[in-house]
Amino acid sequence: MDRAYEGNETRQLALDLGFIPVVPPLRTRIEPWEYDREMYKRRNEVERLFRRLKGFRRIFSRFEKLVVMFLGLISFALIADGLRLC
Repeated sequence: MDRAYEGNETRQLALDLGFIPVVPPLRTRIEPWEYDREMYKRRNEVERLFRRLKGFRRIFSRFEKLVVMFLGLISFALIADGLRLC
């Protein structure tokens, strides 16, 4: 989540679904909450991974209609990305 989604309803929905929201409160909030700052900093790594996966057009165009084929293509893209970073 990002600060744009830091509303009470969104936080409560995440908690109800069993997720731990790691989003900082807005500075203007009267009662701010505690959050894991280190985990929030690592959010950028996930965003960069999605940006790199967008290079595989077949994933984001969803050419593969079978779930097995789609997951196989995602696995292939993650392996190729990991090898490129080595």
